[in-house]
Amino acid sequence: MKILIVEDEKKVASFIKKGLEENNYDAEIANDGLTAEKMAQSNKYDLFILDIIIPGINGLELCKILKKLNPNLPVLMLTALGTTDDKVIGFEAGANDYLVKPFEFRELLARVKVLIKKPEQPEETSKSLIVGDLELDLDKKVARRGSSYIDLTAKEFSLLEYFMRNSGRVLSRIDIAEKVWDIKFDFGTNVVDVYVNFLRKKIDKGHDKKMIHTRVGFGYVFGDL
Repeated sequence: MKILIVEDEKKVASFIKKGLEENNYDAEIANDGLTAEKMAQSNKYDLFILDIIIPGINGLELCKILKKLNPNLPVLMLTALGTTDDKVIGFEAGANDYLVKPFEFRELLARVKVLIKKPEQPEETSKSLIVGDLELDLDKKVARRGSSYIDLTAKEFSLLEYFMRNSGRVLSRIDIAEKVWDIKFDFGTNVVDVYVNFLRKKIDKGHDKKMIHTRVGFGYVFGDL
């Protein structure tokens, strides 16, 4: 986690930086608003800690600028101005939290942890295509028919995926060449037929029900027909 501390009081900035680094955060310092703006434009941060009264661009204006750059990036405002009106002004500028000086570092750290807490990731689920007893796992790049796994090359996998996404449709050689190979079909080549035969041997051989069907003069149809 990378944090930018915008604070013109060097002792305060150094104190915050040291404490954050001791808690495994990567912290950098800008002593004025203009420098902070340039750093924000050229680096990726997870949190800004801003003092309001700083040289150049003040903290309130800087907060508005930073929020335009990234509305979702949290800002913790630091200031000696602690009235309710001051806090309202800070929040209206876009601050996510407001800490009044002087403060204990453990309170600042607690607020930092809340502001940059990563959202819980949903459980990973396998994304698959299924036609009949044939399953194609798009995440693991694995094909399985019944209880048997099928070893596919990258191009065979792409061809099978295209077939399965278009199950039941008649697909011409032109369709297949353009979608799977991303090329204009050359009527002098049999590359599509060759790969279809490769795939047919791998997924249909030994099975009574065939998945790949030839439509003479039209192309191929895929499915448990």
